[in-house]
Amino acid sequence: MDTPLETMDKPIPKKKGLQKKHIIWIAGGILIIVLFYMAFFTNRTSTYRVEKDKLIIETVTRDQFNDYITVTGTVEPITTIFLDAQEGGRVEEKLIEEGALVKKGDVILRLSNPDLYLNILNSEAQLAEKEDFLRNTQITLEQERLTIKRELINLKYEIERKQRTFGQNENLIKDNLISREEYIRSKEDLDMAIQSRNLFMERGRTDSIFRSANIETMKNDLLNMRRNLALVKSRVENLNVTAPVEGELGLLNVEIGQSINRGENMGQINVLTSYKVSAQIDEHYIDRVRAQLTATLDRQGNKFDLTVRRVFPEVRNGSFKIDMVFRDSMPDNIRTGQTYYISLQLGQPKESILVPIGGFFQETGGQWIYVLDPTESFATKRSISIGRKNPKYYEVLDGLQPGEKVIISGYETFGKNEKLVFKKSR
Repeated sequence: MDTPLETMDKPIPKKKGLQKKHIIWIAGGILIIVLFYMAFFTNRTSTYRVEKDKLIIETVTRDQFNDYITVTGTVEPITTIFLDAQEGGRVEEKLIEEGALVKKGDVILRLSNPDLYLNILNSEAQLAEKEDFLRNTQITLEQERLTIKRELINLKYEIERKQRTFGQNENLIKDNLISREEYIRSKEDLDMAIQSRNLFMERGRTDSIFRSANIETMKNDLLNMRRNLALVKSRVENLNVTAPVEGELGLLNVEIGQSINRGENMGQINVLTSYKVSAQIDEHYIDRVRAQLTATLDRQGNKFDLTVRRVFPEVRNGSFKIDMVFRDSMPDNIRTGQTYYISLQLGQPKESILVPIGGFFQETGGQWIYVLDPTESFATKRSISIGRKNPKYYEVLDGLQPGEKVIISGYETFGKNEKLVFKKSR
């Protein structure tokens, strides 16, 4: 018979195989290994697969960088003279049509202005009235002068008579032949006559000064009226619109019967002794374009040199204007309005690393570019620095080496991926 102690000491058999806790430890170890591998041995660069045949790939080179831009130039006359109406009026006759060659002084238009003729008549009437008034004033002043002169003569003889009377009374008073009162009265009469003469002479001098000033003023007024009349008459000559210089009547925008206001533009004359070339340039270059820069015009294989004569600083619609003149010869049969492609030099040639112009710049701003791996199986993004540009190349300041290949076509579909993997051709 078994005792309870024997029953309690019975050994428990161990389980064989993987247990649950073992599985948990193994799974945790595998997870740690996978995370370690992904952290240190896998490439997490964002990639994008593209077809290589649809890309534009160019090789980076080292060559001479010519600092120039290509602009479209329009031929214009060297000088344009505007025809502005010096006198308003109605167009009565057109003697010369647009495009015709004119000489200095040729009558182009005839105008009429009835109000101007009426002004001339009024001015002539006012001048005649002023002349009559001046003559009448001169006659009156001359009569007054003669009256004063005659009065002075009378005063002279009166003084002489009173002097004789006073002299006689002076002798008579000594012998008491006349009264004292009579003697004193004769002396007072003489003094009064002398003072009257002096006063009349002073009045004559004052009247003479006044007459001279008055007549001088009237003469000046009359002279001004004559000048005004001459000026009004000269305005009649301005009703004949004449060519101020020799040239081509390039524009005449008036019609018979049209009313023209004074100062209104009626047309222009192109001076054809030479020509200039005008061009619109992007405002990006406004700090680099200046007078005396050189340019080249290519016409049918012949090159003609130009010089920038004037830079207009005003920017309109994102561009500014320059005028260029020919340095030596001009193309044959050059005409106003013709357009040419002009190469404008902005600086001296310099050896640089070059990348061809491409659409990549619109997306990157020249700050980075996709560079092909030597195996040419993929391309990666690389930071670069771009300096100047001309119509063919960008000047690379940093980030690329000659011989490397880059993608220069547009990057619109690539997003922000740092690596482009090329699909295998089918």
